[in-house]
Amino acid sequence: MLDINRELKEKIANVSSSLESKYKNIFSLDKYQLRDLIKNNIGEIKKMKKLGNETLTKYQKQGGIVGVDGSNNKVGGAFPHYIEIYQALAKSTFMKDKPLFKTDIYTPLLTESLGNLLESEENKNEDKKNERLATLEVEAAIASIDKLKPYAIMMDGGLIRYNIYSGDKWTELKTRCEEEGIILFGIIKDIKTSIIADTLIEQNKGIDRRIYDREILFGVLDYGEMILIQEFANKKESQGYASVFLRSSLQPSVIGMDIIDSQREHLEEMANLVFTLTPENSRGVPLWLDIVDQEVKLTDQMTKSLLETHMDREIYQRFFLSERAKR
Repeated sequence: MLDINRELKEKIANVSSSLESKYKNIFSLDKYQLRDLIKNNIGEIKKMKKLGNETLTKYQKQGGIVGVDGSNNKVGGAFPHYIEIYQALAKSTFMKDKPLFKTDIYTPLLTESLGNLLESEENKNEDKKNERLATLEVEAAIASIDKLKPYAIMMDGGLIRYNIYSGDKWTELKTRCEEEGIILFGIIKDIKTSIIADTLIEQNKGIDRRIYDREILFGVLDYGEMILIQEFANKKESQGYASVFLRSSLQPSVIGMDIIDSQREHLEEMANLVFTLTPENSRGVPLWLDIVDQEVKLTDQMTKSLLETHMDREIYQRFFLSERAKR
């Protein structure tokens, strides 16, 4: 066991060393030169502000802020002997006792034909999972418009994800928000854009194209600062979204935020809201979204308990109890 641990330690150290070598150009970038490059090529770096009680009270009187998140879990073994449970939650800061849940369940065993699904279904399954979860989250957001009439809806994730995986339902949500004056925006915890990296490449700064803005911006913004990404730099703009990077906590990392382009004038307002709702010693995510995340989460034990309680025991054991679970 000691030999295995020693080998693992060496391999972990090698990964760390390799990453440091591969991204040494990133680590050596001067913070202030990088900030100048951002200002000249990406957008304005601006201080956010904490919203006062008067503004927050106004939001509450106008329906509050709805946070939307989803979760899924899987029980069983290899394809097709598994079952997946999906759940989405829309929860309002104004009517906290009226959570809106949407649920779905899936198993390949109920697919009409299992004949040649072994290869094709496994390859497609990740996209299908994304479609089911995104659609449930959008449906929960639509339900919140009908029943909660919020001032704004805060989605967990970039808005482009819902456009890709929940096309028609997403269009319905977007249209309803535009028609009813409800602000719609998304929080991006793990930034996967390369807007700044592409600019560095164009200017021959020796940066690898595979670098994400998340790594480049680590420690570059001060606490409470945001980058208002200009239209000419924002690749999402052509798809109908305005975006901002922001550092909402004392952690040196940044998060992203999207808003539908027709509501661009509310971008700074919602960035200030995110800043206000985020504890300074947190990982940078608004507290209300973390609360929604905890309430919607489907843990392994919860999922297993649901199936054992509400499914015929023989069916459960015959189809979904893996050999590993029997140990």
